[in-house]
This record gives sequence, C-alpha cells and structure tokens, in this order.
Amino acid sequence: MIHNTAYIEQLIEFLKIPSISTLPEHKGDVRKAAEWLAASLEEVGMENIETIETAGHSIVYADWLHADDKPTVLIYGHYDVQPADPIELWDSPPFEPEVRDDKLYARGATDDKGQLFIHVKALQTLMDEDGKLPVNVKLCIEGEEEQASPNLPPYIKQHTDKLSCDAVLISDTSFIERGQPAICTSLRGALALELFVKTANSDLHSGVYGGGVPNAAHNLVRLLDSLHEQNGKVAVEGFYEGVPDPTEELKDEVAAIPFNEVKTKQELGLEALFGEEGFNFLEQTGIRPTLEINGITAGFQGEGIKTIVPCEASAKISCRLVGEQDPQTVFEKIEQHVKTHKPAGTKVLLKQSIQAAPVLLDSKNPMIQKAADAYETVYGVQPLFPKEGGSIPIVEVFSTVLDAPVVLMGFGLPSENLHAPNEHFHLENFTLGIETVCHYLKSLG
Repeated sequence: MIHNTAYIEQLIEFLKIPSISTLPEHKGDVRKAAEWLAASLEEVGMENIETIETAGHSIVYADWLHADDKPTVLIYGHYDVQPADPIELWDSPPFEPEVRDDKLYARGATDDKGQLFIHVKALQTLMDEDGKLPVNVKLCIEGEEEQASPNLPPYIKQHTDKLSCDAVLISDTSFIERGQPAICTSLRGALALELFVKTANSDLHSGVYGGGVPNAAHNLVRLLDSLHEQNGKVAVEGFYEGVPDPTEELKDEVAAIPFNEVKTKQELGLEALFGEEGFNFLEQTGIRPTLEINGITAGFQGEGIKTIVPCEASAKISCRLVGEQDPQTVFEKIEQHVKTHKPAGTKVLLKQSIQAAPVLLDSKNPMIQKAADAYETVYGVQPLFPKEGGSIPIVEVFSTVLDAPVVLMGFGLPSENLHAPNEHFHLENFTLGIETVCHYLKSLG
C-alpha cells in the first residue's frame, strides 16, 4: 500500500509530544499539543481557530462553514494520551515514534492521535482536491478525555449554538478485527467508586487482639462478596432498575459479531469464562450491566509479614450501566446495600469519582448508514454494529445536548495495545481511514 509519507511524518511529529493530561508535570506538553493541532488546522484551511482555556486543559475549536444548504458535521477527538508506564516494557521509547512492519509505535498512536489525525488529513485532502469541503465542518478537540472529560460537558452546554450540527463524527473505537470495519452503536455507562472500611482506631497486634476484635480486611471481603450472587448476577437491591430486556434485533446485531470462545480463553490464559447466567459472552460484555472489583487494599503490603489486625481496608469498584440506569441512583443503591450488610463493629464510607450515562445509537440512522456505505466502498466489506462494553462519557453529552446522531467511525484494532506498552497503529488503516472519511463527507454533501 502506498502511504502519504508527509502525512505520516506529521503524525510522528504530533506523537512526539508527551501530552499526558493526568500528570501535572506534563501540563506544558499538553498545551504544546493543543497549539500544534491548532497550527495544523490552520494549514489545512480551517477558520475561526481557537485554543480555549478551561479549568484544566484546552479545547481546540475550528470550523469551515461555506457549504450552503449542506449538512454540518462536528468532528470530535482528543489530543491527550495515557501515561506510558511501565516504560521498561516498551520495545521502543513511547514518545520516539517508530515504524515497524507497517505499524507506527508510540503512546497515543491509536488512542487517539492517529485516529484524530485521519480527520485532519481527510479535510486537507478534500481541500487540496476542490479548494473547498463538501459539507460544513466544525471541530471540537479536547485534552482531557483520559481524565473523563471534566471540563468539556459544561463547554458543550454553554455553546450549543456554536456546536450545533447534523451529526457528530468520532474516531476513537476499533474494528472487529483487521479488515472488518465496525460502527459502535452502544456504549455502556460508567460509575466508579471507592469503598472504605474502618474498625479500630489503629492497627492491632494479632497475637494480643486477634480473634477478639473486628478485622477490617475480613469485613471488607464479606461486604464485597455480598455484592454478587453465585450465578454472576449483581445482588444489590434495585441495581437492575431501568435495564431493558434485549430486543431480538439487538440480539441479532450482537450475534453477528464474530466470537471464538476457545481462542478467547487461550489468549487470556483462562480455563473458563464467567458472567451473568442466561447471557452469552458478547451480551455480558456489551449490553448487560456489571459491577466489578478493580482493586483491594488492606493491612501490611511490604515484603515479609507484619502480624496485625488491620483497622482500615478499601476497594475500588466500577459499574458498567445500560438502558435507563442512572449512575447516581445506582450509587445510592450500592450505598444502601453496604450500610445494610456491613458487619458489626464496622464503619463504612463510599466515595464516587466517575459518572457516565449509557448510550444507545440507532444503526438505521441515515448518518450512520452513509458511514457504513463509505466503509464498504473503501474496504469492500460492510461494517458490523458492535455494542462496546466500555464508555466514552462525552458521547452521551453530545447526543443529548446537541440532539444529533453520533457516528462512531473507528479505525483502530483491538490488538493495538491502547493504554498498554507498545501501543501502535496500523498504517494501512491510517491511509484507508483518510479515504473512508473523504468518501463519507462527500456522500453527505
């Protein structure tokens, strides 16, 4: 495949900027990435370019609004990246991009700088061809997606007229596998919280007090175990309120996604899969709600042993939500469950950190169907419509506040190690992605 070398060199320059939004020491790098992106959009011919200050990192806005009587497409992406740790597991430095086997290795290569840059270069391609765009375009690019977008929702709500559009176009998702495009039409919502357990006023000597006082670690384990039934169902009363029974059409869309259970178990090193009884793996991970324990802390963690009865313990918990489940209501149900089931002599506290509502998109929407046609034109394959188990919180905000269909036109691959060492992006999808976005925008004009 013949790539545009200049485009790849520009992407490499973008990837060299360590725009890690979660680490304060990289605040200047995040700013540099925003300014670099704004300059790139100016070179393309975008107008009204702004680098908008927020309480955190900047939002980059630009537009081109000269296609009279044509639709307006709002392109969203993010220029911030995850931390690169553990550095020692990278085969090449994470911010020194390297091409190997037609793959570009760097932090942010697939999440999301590579996918975002597809749109920048698609706009440039169209401008170079015709001196204009087939549709009106707005861009809203943030630098805090890896922090769950704390400052973008208020900006969207305050600038609905400025951001109004006929469709929101996002490339921050993946194909099913190489050569099989996908348009995600469902994202589970999210709730993240931390459970703190407290017993005595200090750790106690296990020889003197063990067996006679409550143990925070034991009591935390009991509480955590009470959250699920043996069949995998969440045991919190009222947790499933608002969860719809899947329609036959939804089940058919899920069933169309290729899945090999034997291969999956081999790849994960598992003897068996486990999930909510009555649903298969793709349904469990795509269209059903979950409650997962993400981490546990209690007692002495150093080398060797310290014979204590710990007085404090904590657990990190996350939920994935579907349908009409409300994150705040679910939090309150869990809070009530914990208070009801806490062992004697135990004080409990729950703190929440992330909330995101679920999103269900209509695969029959014309804006999504035209995206499917563009994929088929370029890749020769009709895309599938998977239901993602993860969350992109801002999708729900765009969908509801702007009242516009969201088109999740991803070009990543599940194997590209996003958020992990040796993150990479297949350059064939960078090149074909530019062509696909061009076809899509032309089809809307």
